[in-house]
Amino acid sequence: MKLMSIASGSSGNCIFVGSDQSSVLVDAGISRKRIVDGLHTIDQDIKQIDGILITHEHIDHVKALGVISRSYQIPIYATEDTISEIKKISSLGELDDSLFVSIEPEKPFMIGDILIHAHSIWHDAADPVCYSLYNNNKKISIATDMGDYDDYIISSLKDSDILLLEANHDVRMLQVGPYPYSLKQRILGSRGHLSNESCGRLLFDLLNDHMKAVYLGHLSKENNYPELAYETVKSELSGNSYFNDVRDINLTVASRNDVGVCTEA
Repeated sequence: MKLMSIASGSSGNCIFVGSDQSSVLVDAGISRKRIVDGLHTIDQDIKQIDGILITHEHIDHVKALGVISRSYQIPIYATEDTISEIKKISSLGELDDSLFVSIEPEKPFMIGDILIHAHSIWHDAADPVCYSLYNNNKKISIATDMGDYDDYIISSLKDSDILLLEANHDVRMLQVGPYPYSLKQRILGSRGHLSNESCGRLLFDLLNDHMKAVYLGHLSKENNYPELAYETVKSELSGNSYFNDVRDINLTVASRNDVGVCTEA
């Protein structure tokens, strides 16, 4: 199993996950060209993608869904309420109903040889989810756009070999920044986004002795810096039982603009 971030940030998200036989995208919130070019960096053809897993209907997660689905006839997996909301987005153009596959949280399904679990999360969308993907006794989890987390989320994401976890904002930057008060409250609320500190505390609870890589994703362009996210999460991991140096788990900030390194579990 391997993961590569094609883009991760408040302006657009798309993550590649693949096994030896199957491959999927988690979200398609950037241009088709960027997705195609990103896949080419690891010699993947978008025509070989077996499915697109959608976390929720916000445009930074579905921007290219229309053009990709029409061009390549790739099945789209999402919860029923998310599918309903996607169909209302006029900028996506006409979508082929036959390509949609309705999923339910905690009802596992297969795409090729990849077993997939969707987990319910707290976010201001119709029925948002995060995903855990399994193959050959390896687990990759991708969890962003979470206003908060609880024991259910910890249990769902634990034992991951590779993890991409939201570190959206620095609380102080957000509080003094230019956003209107209502938007600040939305982001800080239980249906908003995880701060750097919350990400670090969640990661502390998810650490294990076989974790190969951790990506910090969905950073806000206005309310965070990659270096700040990295250092804040690093500080929250102090005193853990598994390692003394975050380089041991390859802690990395996923870029909003550049394709990341493809990491194998």
